[in-house]
Amino acid sequence: MQSKSKVTIHDIAEKLNITASTVSRALNDNPRISDVTKKAVLKAAKQLNYQPNNIAAALRNGKSYIIGIIVPTADRSFFASVVRGIEEVANKLNYKVIISQSYDSHEKEIQTIDALLSARVDGIIASIGKNTESFDHYKRIEREGIPLVLFDRTTDLLEVSQVMIDDYLGAYKVVEHLIQQGCSRIGHFTSPKNVSIFRERLRGYVDALKNYGIPYDEELVVKSNLQLEDGRESMKQLLTLRDRPDAVFSSSDFAAMGAMQVLKENKIRIPEEVALAGFSNDPFTSFTDPALTTVDQFSLTMGKKTAEVFFEQLRAGKKEVVPQKIVLKPELIIRESSLRKK
Repeated sequence: MQSKSKVTIHDIAEKLNITASTVSRALNDNPRISDVTKKAVLKAAKQLNYQPNNIAAALRNGKSYIIGIIVPTADRSFFASVVRGIEEVANKLNYKVIISQSYDSHEKEIQTIDALLSARVDGIIASIGKNTESFDHYKRIEREGIPLVLFDRTTDLLEVSQVMIDDYLGAYKVVEHLIQQGCSRIGHFTSPKNVSIFRERLRGYVDALKNYGIPYDEELVVKSNLQLEDGRESMKQLLTLRDRPDAVFSSSDFAAMGAMQVLKENKIRIPEEVALAGFSNDPFTSFTDPALTTVDQFSLTMGKKTAEVFFEQLRAGKKEVVPQKIVLKPELIIRESSLRKK
C-alpha cells in the first residue's frame, strides 16, 4: 500500500481555489490577508492535517523558533525542573523546545548535536555528560553561529555563557554542619568523572575539613557513578574500615539513599551513629525515614535564568557577546538524618 504523501500549502490552495502564496501569508498571520481568508485557511489546514515544515521555514526566515535542550537524563527531578524553567520563559516568547538525553554518553552527545543542527534549531542549551572529555562537538555549535548556553555541568574550556549553582559553597555548608553536629570522621561519595560539579563538591568537602582542623583521609572518599546501588556499595566499603565514619556526605541524593538502606540493614542508627547528607534536594528526600539533609539547587530558578541568558544572546544576533558566568547560591536543607544536636 502506497503511503499518503505529506500535505503541502499547495493542497490547501487547491482546496480553497487561492494561491499558495496567499496560504503561506495566511498561515504566517500576514496583516495583508483578511481575517475571513485566514480562518478559511486554518480550517482547511486542520481538515487536511497539514503539518508545517519547520526546516523549510527556518531556511526561508532564518528562524525556526525551536531550541534544542540536551540533558544527561530526563527522568531526574533536577533536570526535569530545569527544563520546565526554560520552557516557561521560551513559551512566553513563542519558542518551543526539543529535549534530548545524552545518557552521559560522549557519542550520544555528538549525535544529538548533529541532529539538532540538522533540524535548524535557533540555539542549544546543554548540561554536559559525565563521560564527555573533549568538546569539539560543542565548538561546532559556536562555528554555526548560533547561541550555546551551558547549565549545571559546565566547562571553562568553552568560551560560552554558563549558569550553575555554587557547588563548592553547598558542599562546604554540608560538611560544616556535620562538624558542628559533632562529627569528625566524615565520608564522602564523589564521581571519578571529570565533571565540574563533583570536583567543586569535593573541594568544598576538603576545605571544610581543613578549616576545622580535621585531617583529610583518602580512604573515606569513595568514587562511583553515584546511583542508588553505588551508594549501597560505597557505604558497605566504608563500614569495612577499622575506624568507620560517623557521617557521610554524598554528592548525590540517590547514593545517599543507598547508604541509608545499608545503614538500616546493619541496624546502625541515623544520625546517632552515622549522620547522613546528600545533594540536590530531590523530592523523595523529604519522605525518607529519617528525612534526608541535602542541598537545594533551585533548579526551576536555574532553568529560568538559563533561558534568560540564552535569549539575551539570541537577541544580540551577530554582535559579539561577552560570555556570562552566573552562579546561584545554594541552600542547606537540614533534616533529621544529620541533626544530632536538637
